[in-house]
Amino acid sequence: MRRTRQIDVRRALALTGTFSFLCSCSKACLLPFLTLYFRHLGLSQSMVGIIMGTKHSITLVWSPLAGLLSKRYNKRRLVINCSLLFSALAALVLLLLPPVETPGAQSRSCNTSNLSSGSAQSWFDLAATTSSQTLPTRTHTTLVVSSSPTNSVSDSVPTPTSTPPNRNDAEPSETALSPGNASEVVNSSHGVLSVVHATASSLVSAERNKRSGITSGRLEEKQNSSGFLGSLKEMNIQNQLFFLILIIVSLWEFLSAPLERTVDDGLYEYLDYADASDRHGSMEVWGLIGGACGVGGAGVVVSQLSCLIAADTSRSVVHFYAYAGLAVLALPVAIYLPLYLNKKRGRANGLLKAMQLVHGSPRALLCAFTIILVGVVNSAMENFLLWQMEDHGSTELHMGLCLALALLSQAAFPLLAGRVSKLLSPGRVLVVGAASLGLQVFYYSFLWGPWTALPAQVLSTFSSGALWWAVGIQCEDVATPGAERSVRRVYSSLCLRLGSAVGSFAGGFVVQRFGVTWLFRGVAIGLMAWCVCLPLLQWKAPRQRRINYSRLLAADASEASDSDSDPERDWLEKAMEDDQGNNNYERKIRHSN
Repeated sequence: MRRTRQIDVRRALALTGTFSFLCSCSKACLLPFLTLYFRHLGLSQSMVGIIMGTKHSITLVWSPLAGLLSKRYNKRRLVINCSLLFSALAALVLLLLPPVETPGAQSRSCNTSNLSSGSAQSWFDLAATTSSQTLPTRTHTTLVVSSSPTNSVSDSVPTPTSTPPNRNDAEPSETALSPGNASEVVNSSHGVLSVVHATASSLVSAERNKRSGITSGRLEEKQNSSGFLGSLKEMNIQNQLFFLILIIVSLWEFLSAPLERTVDDGLYEYLDYADASDRHGSMEVWGLIGGACGVGGAGVVVSQLSCLIAADTSRSVVHFYAYAGLAVLALPVAIYLPLYLNKKRGRANGLLKAMQLVHGSPRALLCAFTIILVGVVNSAMENFLLWQMEDHGSTELHMGLCLALALLSQAAFPLLAGRVSKLLSPGRVLVVGAASLGLQVFYYSFLWGPWTALPAQVLSTFSSGALWWAVGIQCEDVATPGAERSVRRVYSSLCLRLGSAVGSFAGGFVVQRFGVTWLFRGVAIGLMAWCVCLPLLQWKAPRQRRINYSRLLAADASEASDSDSDPERDWLEKAMEDDQGNNNYERKIRHSN
């Protein structure tokens, strides 16, 4: 006989919890600070928006496709290991790109040293610049007098002096500086300068016309022969850097996108095989805790290096090495990660069927549109919040601790879920969560100091925790038995990623045109205006309830009173009697035939 496979649920949960903690910690060390690193490299706001929008678009398309292919060919463990290793290597390639020297770029150093050394350095630079641009006294005075009529040639053509050679050195400067002789100098030199200027311009134009045919022919030959690389060389440094970063980030996202979905599918099927699928939700808590530790720890470490390393791009190397190191550290755990392949499951309840279920429910459509708006607002906040904090004096320490507090507040919502469910319905909780997110982003537009973003992070308890709790309840109401995860992915993968991509593309151009402050205010006002209309639309939409037999059978009779349990028993018994009557009718037809 074939030996029954033994499943240790505790060991499986411990391994998956450790893996989720390490992966979330690895991503949190780098991804929140990625747009800030692009800013230090010299990219504009629109360029950053295009890069992040492309990143979300690749995840939207490639993540479900990669999960389907890895399941079909039974290569989940190989996909997980390759995704961890090669995504870490692809992220390190970004460190090879040099920053663009922009006029407004400045590096942040220790606050205590900048106050003393910054002024001395600025005075030293000013003195050096002034001394390098100052000419001797005789030449300088002549240039100042004759610069008004012939400004274009005064720097390149020496002006003849009008003083006789038998005088002292002090006399020519006095004569040139005297108001009476100034007009004589200008009149005498004006004719000579005009002739020299005409001759030089004619020579330059002749030489330019002579070489124009050869130069244009060579440029056309180079463009036709080199193609894309030739056009890339003709661009300025900022555009070259933008296209290189776009290519590297696209490759990086292509390698890292299949990781989360592949691990989630394998773990759920493993726990479902052991009849412990209800414990699958505990992995989200470990992911939030790992993310808080990663972003907070990275902020503390990088802030300690600010006194030793002056350049922002040099300090950002720590984020990339922390991301790669934790990803490599998760490889041994991935080798023993519990995975199970159930080829029979998932065929009937796919993503297309889940989209049909959402499309058939008006309330589910309202929830989907809300999540798209949430994705737009989240992308604006994730891409440019650290820019706003940096403009108001925040360092990596302030940024890391603020983001860590937001993740911990989101992880604390399950402790409040019971009380919130008694006070508010899931539809109202959805409205409260979206309104909290809009209020949070609106507050970010009024920052005035390094720590001022910290109080708003407490709102993440409702803006993220309560919001996704309400989405989970909506999924249970809409989905048929066994399709809850697919319906949830319609919201978390399709709607959220779609909104994030659109928000990133549009947000970059809005910031470049109007600034970060008006972007935050615009998306916040738009989301809160939708929250005002959402309760009315929910009240007008018809409510459709489905019979969830698994929830009714799993309900404990001791927790509910007899008066509450009688209608549910009658409802279940009536459904079972109808089903039994249909079966008896079919049997009679078969016997009669």
